[in-house]
Amino acid sequence: MTEKPVQAAFTLVLAALLLTACSGTGEPASQESPSARTTPSVRTAPSARTIAFQLYTHCGIGEARIGSTYFEAETPLSDGSAGPPDGWDNPYQSGRMTLTSATRAVFTDDAGHEVVFRARPGAKAFTVICQ
Repeated sequence: MTEKPVQAAFTLVLAALLLTACSGTGEPASQESPSARTTPSVRTAPSARTIAFQLYTHCGIGEARIGSTYFEAETPLSDGSAGPPDGWDNPYQSGRMTLTSATRAVFTDDAGHEVVFRARPGAKAFTVICQ
């Protein structure tokens, strides 16, 4: 893959993030319910590459949606019973998502958690439907 398509894809992801980051009223963007199986994405955009993020953890840490791009954790985390591991909030963990490229994102939080996510090209939905 050449550098220009990667830069264009990254620009599109950032544009989607910035467009969904705020409702235009200064209030956080609306979030879909977990039953809709979406990961609430952007609340604010503190910088062009790092955004505040509510990571859906109820069924473990395995997937995230950033804008319209679906990502999967390089190393999924679970308590062994399809829940978040000890030390993670449930159903969401507040933190930051940093887009390091068009296909890689890293979730971090104040508790010291770090999860690396890789984009799933062409994905239109989550791979696991959490009940």
